[in-house]
Amino acid sequence: MPTTTGPDASARPAVRNLVQPYRTAREATTRLTAPLAPEDMTVQAMPDASPVKWHLAHTTWFFETFVLKHAARGYRPFHPSFEYLFNSYYNALGPQWYRPHRGLLTRPTVAEILNYRAHVDAAMERLLESGSFPEAIVDLGLHHEQQHQELILTDVKYLLSQNPLRPVYREGAVVAEAGAARAQGWIDGTPGIRAMGYAGPGFAFDNEYPRHDELIRPFQMADRLVTNGEYRAFIADGGYQRPELWLSDGWTTVRERRWEAPLYWAEQDGAPWIYTLAGFRPLDDGEPVCHVSFYEADAYARWSRARLPTEAEWEVTAADRPVAGNFVESGRFHPAPSDGGTQLFGDVWEWTGSPYLAYPGYRPVEGALGEYNAKFMCNQFVLRGGSCATPASHIRVSYRNFFPPDARWQFSGIRLATDAQNSA
Repeated sequence: MPTTTGPDASARPAVRNLVQPYRTAREATTRLTAPLAPEDMTVQAMPDASPVKWHLAHTTWFFETFVLKHAARGYRPFHPSFEYLFNSYYNALGPQWYRPHRGLLTRPTVAEILNYRAHVDAAMERLLESGSFPEAIVDLGLHHEQQHQELILTDVKYLLSQNPLRPVYREGAVVAEAGAARAQGWIDGTPGIRAMGYAGPGFAFDNEYPRHDELIRPFQMADRLVTNGEYRAFIADGGYQRPELWLSDGWTTVRERRWEAPLYWAEQDGAPWIYTLAGFRPLDDGEPVCHVSFYEADAYARWSRARLPTEAEWEVTAADRPVAGNFVESGRFHPAPSDGGTQLFGDVWEWTGSPYLAYPGYRPVEGALGEYNAKFMCNQFVLRGGSCATPASHIRVSYRNFFPPDARWQFSGIRLATDAQNSA
C-alpha cells in the first residue's frame, strides 16, 4: 500500500514527542509475528505477497533510509547490502532485489532481521528524544508501518491457505456463526457540489490532497455490506458462467484462472466452508463476503441491478459518521456481521467504481517519496473504509486504498449503490 505525505509537510517544525508512538507502532508489528515460526516468515506464496521477514526488514529500512541517514549525526547503517535487498520500488534510490524473488532470501535470517530492527529502533529513539528530527517523515514512517501490519496479515493468510494442513494463525480469532443478515436498506445520498479530500490538521497521504469540489448526482448507497449468503445466490444463478455480467478483462480473468467463488471458499461434505486466520470452518451466510476482486464486485453489482459506488459518493456518505468498526484491534481478523450499523469502516475494504487517479491540482511530494503514490495512478481501482486487518488509528474518511482489479488476497468486499431513481 503506497504511502507519502501531504503538501509542504516537510516544512513543519519538529515539535511533537514521537517516542511512544514510534514504540507502539513498532511493537504492534512484532506482535503480529508471535504466532509464527521462522519457517513461516521466509516463504513467499505469490509474487504480489512478501515474506513476513521482508516486511520486518523493509519497514526498518524505511526509517534507516529516510530518517536516520539524513538526520542522525554519525549514524552507521546496519549492513551495506540492506539498502538493495529491502528497497521496495523507490527507483530514485537505486536498484532493488527482484520482487517475485523475495522468498529466495533465506539469508539474512529472521534473527538477523530482528537484530536489524533493534539497531534501527535504538538509533531512532535517540533521535526522537533529541527533539530534532523530520517530523513529517517520521509520521509517514509510522503510517507506512501500519500499512505493512495489514499486509503481514493478508500475506500470512494467503501463505497458510496454500498448506493442505490448513494451519491456524491464531486460535479463537473468529467468533461463532451469526446466522442470517438483516434486510438491506438504502441510504439517500446528498446530491450537489460537495467537497472531498483531506481537511484539517494531522497526517494524510499526498493522494488525499487537494481538497476539491465534486458534482454528485442523486444516488443511494446500501446501508450494509453484501453478505456471503447473497453472494452464494449470485453463484447459484450462474454468476461465474454468464459473460454478460462481466467486464471483458474480468471475463477473461475468470476463465483463465477458473474462478468459481471468492478466494478461500471451498466445499466440504457438500457444504460451503471458508479458510480464515483461525482455521477452516463452515461459511457463515450472515458475514460480509470478502476476498473478491473488483471484477467480481462489479459483476455482482450488475447481477443485482445496481452498481458500485464512486469514491466521491462513498466519502460524502461517510463524512459525518464516526470512524468506528471491526478493525485489527478486535483480534477477530475476519469480517463481522452487521450489528445494525452501516459498516462503513472496518470489516472489508469496499471496492468503488472509481479508477485510482490524481485529484485536480495534485502534486506528488518532491524526491524519492513522491514515487510512492503518484506512479501507481494507472490500472488500479480505489477501495475505501479499511478492514478487519487495518489499525483503527490508521483509517479516516478521506483514505484512498488502491489495488489492481484482479486482486483478491486483500480483505476486500462489496457495497452496492444505485442512481436514486432506479433504486427499489
